[in-house]
Parts: sequence; C-alpha cells; structure tokens
Amino acid sequence: MRIALIAPPYISVPPKKYGGTELFIAELARGLLLKGIDVTVYTVGESTVEVPIRWVYERGQWPLKGEVDGTLKALSHASWAISQAARESDIIHVNSAPALGFSRFIETPVVHTVHHAYEKEFADFYETFPDVSYVTISNFQRQRLRMPRMRTIHHGVDPSIYPLRTEKQPYLSFLGRIAPPKGTHLAIEIAKKSGIPLKIAGEIQPIYESYWQSMVKPHIDGKFIEYLGEMGLREKIELLGNSMAMLFPIQWDEPFGLVMIEAMACGTPVLAISGGSVGEVIKEGVSGHARSTTDELAYCAKNLDFNPQTVRAYMEKFFSVERMTRDYIRLYAEVLQKGIAEAAQVVA
Repeated sequence: MRIALIAPPYISVPPKKYGGTELFIAELARGLLLKGIDVTVYTVGESTVEVPIRWVYERGQWPLKGEVDGTLKALSHASWAISQAARESDIIHVNSAPALGFSRFIETPVVHTVHHAYEKEFADFYETFPDVSYVTISNFQRQRLRMPRMRTIHHGVDPSIYPLRTEKQPYLSFLGRIAPPKGTHLAIEIAKKSGIPLKIAGEIQPIYESYWQSMVKPHIDGKFIEYLGEMGLREKIELLGNSMAMLFPIQWDEPFGLVMIEAMACGTPVLAISGGSVGEVIKEGVSGHARSTTDELAYCAKNLDFNPQTVRAYMEKFFSVERMTRDYIRLYAEVLQKGIAEAAQVVA
C-alpha cells in the first residue's frame, strides 16, 4: 500500500511552532511508517518528518503575505503534488480544499481530511466531489456535512513524545492562537477569578493585533499573567506538563483541538468552555471539565482533583497515534477494495 499525504505548502511537517494540520500529518506519517506502510509526504523542503518528502517550495511561509499569494501558492503546490502522487501512489490523502479540486483529473482514489470548522462555501464545494472519501475529525464537525462517503476519525498523538508529569507547579496554562475564537481573554478572566497565575503561549497573527493590544496585552504583568510567545515542541511540553490545568475557553465550534490531547498526554487536565468537539475529547471528571461560564471554570480550577496517571491513561486509550493510524489504514484498505470492486463491475 503506497500512501501520498499532501500537506498545504505554508508550514513545515512537523511544524516548528504553530501548525495543527501539519502536526497531524507528521503523526500520521510516522504511524504509517511504523506499520510498514510506504508513505510519502508532499510538503515544503524544510520539513523534517521521518519519511520521504517531495516539494516545490523549499521553505514555508506563515503567516501568509496576502490572500492572493497564498491561494496561488496553494494551487501551484496542489496541482504539482496531485500529478506526481497519481503516478506513484495507491491512495492520495489530501488535507486542503485546493488539493481536492484536482482530484477530477486522476483515477487514483482520494481521501480528504476536513480540518476546519463548518463553512457553507466549503461544504457546498465538497459535495461536488462525491467519489472522495471524507474524514471528519469529530462527530460534531460531521453533523452539518452531507457528503455520501464520510466517517469520523479522531486525531491522535504519540504519547512517548510527551513525558508524564505527576508533580505540577502552581499555574494554569493557555496554549493556542491569541485570537477571540480561542478565548485568550477568557483564560485571563478565569485566572483572575481563581487566583491562580496564568502562563500564555501562542502566535499573535497580524489579523488579531488589535485584539492582542486591547484585550490581552494590558493584563500581561510578567508575574501573575505571563506571555511566553510562540513555542516549539520542547517548550510546549514544559508548559503543559508542569501546569495544574490547561485552559481551553473556546468561543467557536472547535473541530477538534489537538492541544487538548497534548495536555492530557502530559497528565494535565483540561478546563474548557463547552462547544464544538470539547464533549468528545474531554471525559468529564476524568481528563478535565467542560463548563458554560468562566465562573464555573474558575471554581473548577480552585478545586482540581485529578490523577495525572489517569488523565494520561485516558488519552492513551482514545487519542494515541497508534489508534488513529489503525483507523486510517482500515479506511485506506476499504477504499482500495471498493475501487477493485467497482473496476470489476466496469469490466463485467
């Protein structure tokens, strides 16, 4: 079985800092490799994932210079990657809408993982490709989509990369984009209401500069509320692993939330605002709490009672890269078998 994983051309695989889709692709590629699957990743040249890579653009570019530049780069990368992968692979697994658009020109079966929240324009676009096998990353995400070939496969990460920390330090953590949908300002509110210090890490995108300046930066004092900037994997593990709990006060329909399972892998519970995929990822009272208000989450923060080993065990059972890889291999096998059956019908 030869699998082509096509990543967007903006961020390396794995990502050096920000990049949820790229982290997923890196984890899946390594998982497939360990299962003896022939896998190639179509990405940017600076990627370091431990499988063969193909690339047109040597370096990533994030954030994008502009919408036009980003769109043209995506189309150039996707058209080249699809044409190459169609000659070398049994299945092409794409992770962006531009790549999906070129599936009409090939006979190789295509799998598409949908990484974003619901948007009608994308949903309408996907329905014009009914022969593609779609993967949603949460059941919540799948509810509003209508493609005929569709299933949910939750993300997973390699727990061996994330050391279990049983001794926690007296602070809460927030890791993610500094943006209104991620609720950074609410994390600050929870910290102040609970009386527990907060360490914030994440990217400040130009589009949210005013949000940072007005809603977040005024509260940063370097002591009770700290901003640590963007983080690579090692720093991220330190932040999450030592934290009493990670705050996830989302204000949008989160399609999955990889950072939640990264925190759990470190034995750190997640305190989240209910919504999107949160109820599928957090097991109430076992790996965290999901509530409706900052007052409720502040109360939870002041009354934490979690066993780090139990949090970690829950993550390993339901959100390991091995489980995710098995699910994708099962899908790939079904797609190939269906293709063989359909070809036989045509011949007959």
